Amino acid sequence: MTTMSSAAVPPARSGISGGLLRLIRVGIDALATYWVRREAIKTLRELDDRALRDIGLSRCHIEGAVTGDLEFELARIR
Repeated sequence: MTTMSSAAVPPARSGISGGLLRLIRVGIDALATYWVRREAIKTLRELDDRALRDIGLSRCHIEGAVTGDLEFELARIR
């Protein structure tokens, strides 16, 4: 008994056009991520120190918290 199947997957784009489209998509994703992070930083900077303390941040740790570079256990406000 012979089984025949066909995949419904379109062939991968190759060459310059596929690489260019991938590069454009990566650039757009990076730009969108940048805008979202900048907006989050702006929003957190508008909070007063008490509100920041309530969520466990100090003003100097805002950017690190937004970008994910901050170790919360090490930066805990006492």
